[in-house]
Amino acid sequence: MLRERWPSRAAFIFAAIGSAAGLGNIWRFPYLTYKYGGGAFLIPYLIALFVTGIPLLILEFALGQKIQKGAVDAFAAIRRKFSVIGWWAILGSFIIAFYYSVILAWSLKYLIASFGTKWGTDTNAFFASALNLSSSVGEIGGLNWGLVVALAVVWILIYLSVFKGVKSVSKVVMITMPLPIILLIILTIRAVTLPGSAVGLLYYIKPDLRALLDAEVWVAAFSQVFFTLSVAMGIMIAYASYQKKKADVTKNAIITALSNSGISILAGFTVFGTLGYMATQQGVAVPDVVSSGVGLAFIVFPKAISLMPLASVFAVLFFLTLISLGIDSAFSLVEASGTVITDKFKKVKRSIVSLVICIVGFLGGLIFVTGAGLYFLDIIDHFVINFVILGVGILECIAVGWVFGAHKIREYFNSVSSFKIGRWWEISIKYITPTVLITIFVLQIINEIKTPYGGFPLWAILVGVGAVLVPLIISFLIPQKKVEMPA
Repeated sequence: MLRERWPSRAAFIFAAIGSAAGLGNIWRFPYLTYKYGGGAFLIPYLIALFVTGIPLLILEFALGQKIQKGAVDAFAAIRRKFSVIGWWAILGSFIIAFYYSVILAWSLKYLIASFGTKWGTDTNAFFASALNLSSSVGEIGGLNWGLVVALAVVWILIYLSVFKGVKSVSKVVMITMPLPIILLIILTIRAVTLPGSAVGLLYYIKPDLRALLDAEVWVAAFSQVFFTLSVAMGIMIAYASYQKKKADVTKNAIITALSNSGISILAGFTVFGTLGYMATQQGVAVPDVVSSGVGLAFIVFPKAISLMPLASVFAVLFFLTLISLGIDSAFSLVEASGTVITDKFKKVKRSIVSLVICIVGFLGGLIFVTGAGLYFLDIIDHFVINFVILGVGILECIAVGWVFGAHKIREYFNSVSSFKIGRWWEISIKYITPTVLITIFVLQIINEIKTPYGGFPLWAILVGVGAVLVPLIISFLIPQKKVEMPA
C-alpha cells in the first residue's frame, strides 16, 4: 500500500505549526517572560530555540520522513528494542490528550458564557462554579454534566479532523492554523490601544539583564522551547512520515519553529497590553494581576475583558482564539497515535482507528470533569510533561545521535534540503541537548524529593508518578518487532 501524502507543502507546515502553537503560547510564554527578566528572557529563549529546539525538530522531521513510519517503527528501525521510546512517547502524549481536550471543553463553555460576559465581576467564583470545583483532590464528587457534553463535542470535532488521516487533517488546518493568528492580531491591536496598556507592555519587554545570571532562567527558557515545539511526543515524526522522502527538511523545521515563537511573542503583547489596562482600571500594580496557567486564561483575562467596551465581542474573540489554537494541538496528539496503529495494522480502516482512539480519549478525560478534575489535571500534567516528555527527549538524542549516528541523519536531511546544516547540529544532538535535558530532569527529581508538588497528599503524588511509570512499563510489555531501515 502506498503511504498517504500531504496534498501540499503548505498543508504539512500548517499542521506542524498548528500542533506546536497551542494553549501554552497564550499563557505560559508571556508569564515566563514576565517572571524571568522581561525582554531579557528572550535572550536565553532564542539561544535555546536555535541550540536545541530547531535541531531536535529537524531530527524528528528527518527521522519520520526518512523511515516513512510513525514514532514506534521509526525508533524500531534504528534498533528493535528502541520501539519502547516510541511507545512511551505515544502513550505519554495520549495521556496529555485526555486532559488537553478538557481544557478545550472549558474554553467551549466560556465561549458560550462570553455572550453577555456571564462571569460578571467575580471570575474566581465563576471558574469554580463552571468546574463544580471541590475543596481538595480527595473530594472527587460527581461528573459535571455540562462539561461532559462540552467534552463530547470536543472529541467529535477531533474525530472529524482526523478520521481520514492526513486527508482530513490537511483540510482542517488550512482554516484552524491561520484563524487564531488573525484573531490574535485583532486582540493585540485592541490590547495595545487600551488606556494604560503601556504599563503592562513595559513589564513585558523591559529587559532586566541581571536575570541572565540566574540558572533558573536558562532552565525555564530551554524547557519552554522544548515543550512548545511538540517534540518527543511522536507528533512531528508522524506528520513528517507522510512527506515525500525528498521533501526539504531543514526549511520546514525552521519555518515551523520560528512561526511558533512568533505566535508566542505576539500573544505576549496581547496578554500584557490587556493586563496593563486592567491594572490601571483597578489602581493596582501589574504584578498584582499577573497569573500563570489556567488562572490567566480563565480568571484574569475574563476579568480584564469585562472591563473593556464591547466586552462580549472581545470575549468571543479570545475564546475562539483559544479553541482554534488548541484544537490543532489536540488532534495532532491523536494523529500521532493513529499513525502508529495504522502502521501496525494496515488493513484496519483509518476511520475505525480514529473512532476507537477518540472514544478512549473521551472516557479517559472523564476524571478531569469531576469536582477534583482541576487538581488531577494539574498533577498529571506536571509529571507527564516534566518526566515522560523529558525522558523521551533524552532517549531520542541517544538513539539517533549515538546509536544510529548523528552524521548519518545529517547527511540525509542535507541531501534533500536547500539549506545545509553544519556539524554544529551533531554537537547539539549528541552533547548539548541531552546534557540540558538531563540537567532539567535531575533538577525536577530533586525538587520533587525536597517539596511534594503543589502540597498534594502522597496518594495524589503517586497518581502522577503512575502516569509516568505505567506507560513506560506498558511500553516494555508490548511485543517488539524488527523494522528494516530503508536505504
